[in-house]
Amino acid sequence: MNLASLHCKAIVRYDGVGFSGWQAQPGRRTVQGVIEGALSRIAAERVRIHGAGRTDAGVHALGQVFSFAWPGRMPLDTLQYALCRMLGPEIRIESMETVSPAFHARKSARAKRYAYCLELARSPDPFSARYAWCVPPDLDLTRLAGLAQRLAGTHDFAGFQGGKSSVQNTVRTLHSMELLRGGVMRPLDAATLWRLEFHGNGFLYKMVRNITATLVDIARGALPESRLDERLRAPAPFLGRTAPGHGLFLLDVSYD
Repeated sequence: MNLASLHCKAIVRYDGVGFSGWQAQPGRRTVQGVIEGALSRIAAERVRIHGAGRTDAGVHALGQVFSFAWPGRMPLDTLQYALCRMLGPEIRIESMETVSPAFHARKSARAKRYAYCLELARSPDPFSARYAWCVPPDLDLTRLAGLAQRLAGTHDFAGFQGGKSSVQNTVRTLHSMELLRGGVMRPLDAATLWRLEFHGNGFLYKMVRNITATLVDIARGALPESRLDERLRAPAPFLGRTAPGHGLFLLDVSYD
């Protein structure tokens, strides 16, 4: 095998609090930019990576995927170890493997799974505040679970698309959406933590965060239940409250 022209797939997890999102941006610290910088230093030439999704500022990932061409002669197991040493503790490369040149982390993806974490408390817990949105403890969880199930299926989610997007086709399929007990990070005292899990074939800009805030506001009585159907019939952009980025996790990406 020619190590000078490897096409690679990597899975990475990161704490997004200290980053301005995934996508490289001039003058901003981003996950893509930091990883590309480390790879380029190791290879002694510019290395570009392509992520499966562009997570926003503050958003975390347990299973983000990126693809790249590796021009160096360092074996991938050694490269993975070197990157983890350079990037940790905020970023860790979970795995790295060679794939077909036809593989592209974003274009080849068939489904993604996200989780949005909620802490039901009067004030945030210091050990989960970075990873969950603190909401009123009297939130109606039964109502929240029912609202989530209503969104499963194929819908035009234009009414939940953030304003900066230029995507024309806004129809997406949520294979499942459910409310589950516990946070993604699962601290020992997770009695007040819950999460909304979204599994779908694709997601619009800020769609998960906009849906989450809308469902939370309905479940706590701040919005009428009719608002959900109104947003499913509405054109872009989303008009309403957006849940903060720090409660959102990209869990994994599926491929054929």
